[in-house]
Amino acid sequence: MRRTPLAGMFAGLALALTACGGGDGGSAATEEDAAGALTGRGPITLATGKDRSGNMQKMVDAWNQAHPNEQARIIELPDEPNDQRQQMIQNATTKSDAYTILNLDVVWTAEFAANRWVVELPRGGQGVDTAPLLPATVTTGEYRGKLYSMPLTSDSGLLFYRTDLLEKAGVAEPPTTWQEMWAACDKVKALPEGKNVDCYLTEVGKTEGLTVTTAEAINSAGGTIVGPDGKPTLSTPQAKAGLDFLVNAVKDGRMPKAALTLDGEGGRRHFQAGKLLFHRQWPYQYDLANKKDGSSKVAGRFAVAPIPGPDGPGAANLGGHNYAISAFAKNKASALDFIKYMADGAQQKANSLATSQAPTVASLYSDPDMTKKYPFLPTLKTAIEKAKSRPAAVKYGDVTAAIQGAVYDAVSGKTDTAAALTDLQGKLGRLTTQ
Repeated sequence: MRRTPLAGMFAGLALALTACGGGDGGSAATEEDAAGALTGRGPITLATGKDRSGNMQKMVDAWNQAHPNEQARIIELPDEPNDQRQQMIQNATTKSDAYTILNLDVVWTAEFAANRWVVELPRGGQGVDTAPLLPATVTTGEYRGKLYSMPLTSDSGLLFYRTDLLEKAGVAEPPTTWQEMWAACDKVKALPEGKNVDCYLTEVGKTEGLTVTTAEAINSAGGTIVGPDGKPTLSTPQAKAGLDFLVNAVKDGRMPKAALTLDGEGGRRHFQAGKLLFHRQWPYQYDLANKKDGSSKVAGRFAVAPIPGPDGPGAANLGGHNYAISAFAKNKASALDFIKYMADGAQQKANSLATSQAPTVASLYSDPDMTKKYPFLPTLKTAIEKAKSRPAAVKYGDVTAAIQGAVYDAVSGKTDTAAALTDLQGKLGRLTTQ
């Protein structure tokens, strides 16, 4: 997930789960170890998800022009975050120096730091400067109070909606509740233009996107997946209400059956083809869906709003990507300088203007150039500040696999909601006490 390319209870939840995760093979590297490890200059690599905008390569090209003896090279990994994570872990467990810098999903920091796969980043002085960043994003780069990854882009789920179809249906404002969204869908479906338009889409395929979707639905209903004490909290009416929303959306045809196989990029293409009224998606879609090159049939005919919930705006998921330095890489000093270059406010502004990816520098959300191109930035900033996270566990792979398996069985009709939540409660209980 952007996944390409994104806090609420995040700090407490992350610390609780990482403390309970266990089995991390020892404590993370000390500050002195990290500082001493950041030596060596020369060529570096950046392992990352696919650069669909092409702008990352432009930024790397500019670095390379200014640093002829410290050339950076992008290594593109698969689209699916689960596959990206697996390749990074494989590289780390073999102690390979093939990857210098890792572009981590925000919830991977604890796992990679606890296993000593990445080194601590020094702050201040010759280190990185986190002071200009949104506080919620800084938390995503920390493990046990120390910084192991530098936030480069943030993210929060938004509701993309077709302004032209809502206007024709007489709907003046975007929905703030699930029921308002269904009512607006019914009005649009009654129009000739809306006959073949699907109502709503969020990721419910068996990918990392399903973990995001589950967290958003349950948090929006007032529940949690794991509580501040690190224990699963799925045996609640609120958790059931959140999962019921997803299950019934598929069952009742509010979401197309194709939703069970579509990933984030598949959903983007569905929206840009003009086949979708409401789409829960990350901000990166904004620029792509507005392209005037013929790739989007909805350019200029959509807007974004906070995601809805049962009684008002929902609890969006905190996403984003952070840069970390592999513990096994050569030329760590060059890697640190490259991270500082990419995290600089001017670079973040240029990248955001080119890609619509959300920056982590707080001042950019009120920058005139930024708000002129992206009027939704104040909404996005509020969403990021209020966002809630997926469980950030040391054994994140096991946790997310358990969530995906149980919830997919429910949304695909294999099990009912209650059985899925009971199964997931048990699995997470075992994972968080190991």
